[in-house]
Amino acid sequence: MLPEPQADYAYLLGLYLGDGCISLAGARDKRVWKLRIACADAWPGLRRECERAMSAVRPGSKVRTQQQVGCTEVISCSRHWPCLFPQHGAGRKHMRKIELQPWQRAIVMANPGRFARGLFHSDGYRGINRVRAHLTDGDHWYEYARYIFTNESSDILRLCGETLDQLGVAWRFSRRNAISVARREAVARLDEVVGPKY
Repeated sequence: MLPEPQADYAYLLGLYLGDGCISLAGARDKRVWKLRIACADAWPGLRRECERAMSAVRPGSKVRTQQQVGCTEVISCSRHWPCLFPQHGAGRKHMRKIELQPWQRAIVMANPGRFARGLFHSDGYRGINRVRAHLTDGDHWYEYARYIFTNESSDILRLCGETLDQLGVAWRFSRRNAISVARREAVARLDEVVGPKY
């Protein structure tokens, strides 16, 4: 049975792949799994959207927050988190294989904008890039909006690229661990489905 609502799950999956982890919690005889997603304090709207999506996907599990330096962890405990996020495993995500299960891929294919929103809300941003051009009449500065998604996992970068392809968004690698979206029409398309953090 697929998790519902699927749009909220796609968003939460993107957040989990970027800034989430699952660990055991509780006494030995009452152990449960704890999903934690770190949300930067600079964007309180991101934290609220994460809380809402987590509550929607596991409505029977309480969602709480815990303040850390510079961020707030959004936390929920459930025995089912490893089933919902089978990418869970020992060690850092970029040190192990990250692949979507067929049922997850179906959800992402049906909700690519929500998945992209989760990815960019966790490990991405929208900003203004300034470029200086040296011309015969002097230096000229040009500004343009762009999105950057940064992650150390080549698998997660691949998932981001595949989703951008599905959305019809032109992208390229600006560094080995960063995807850049800078063409005007591509930025406009991402503005429709992702938008800036708030």
